[in-house]
Amino acid sequence: MNLNDTDFELFAVPATFAQDRAALDARWKELQREAHPDRFAAQGAAAQRVAMQWSVRINEAYQRLKDPVRRASYLCELHGAAVNAENNTAMPSDFLMQQMEWREALDEVEDIAALDKLQDEVDAGRARALSSLDWLIDEKGDYPAAAQQVRALMFIERFGHDVEAKSDQLGQ
Repeated sequence: MNLNDTDFELFAVPATFAQDRAALDARWKELQREAHPDRFAAQGAAAQRVAMQWSVRINEAYQRLKDPVRRASYLCELHGAAVNAENNTAMPSDFLMQQMEWREALDEVEDIAALDKLQDEVDAGRARALSSLDWLIDEKGDYPAAAQQVRALMFIERFGHDVEAKSDQLGQ
């Protein structure tokens, strides 16, 4: 293992958006067993500290690889197309209109049925965005467009959390 390896190299998986979650989970467990600090107890404190650093590195990589938004963002960054979500909020006007319509619909929700309908729309939007990321990254290799799609997916995910909060308010 090399600390400078990409997450994909560390996990010995292809550097693609599409990933097999079961394979990631199995590899994470395997890597954690290899790097567990207790395995290095006889080698002293320095060896245990290095093992702990490896354990942290493995966990960070796993968190990035298992989450589609973080994985897509990481792939974009590896290919020179940083997402820069904090600084770049420019989105196509049709996407912004959809967001405004969803916000208005959420503000007007008064019952569970209306909220469920909105949740279905958000879920469908998320599925379309994920499918688009798969195509942009794995098929086209268009990382700048993928970075914009990651930003859109971040908007959708945040709105999904707002829908969940509204569900909690309505007592579902």
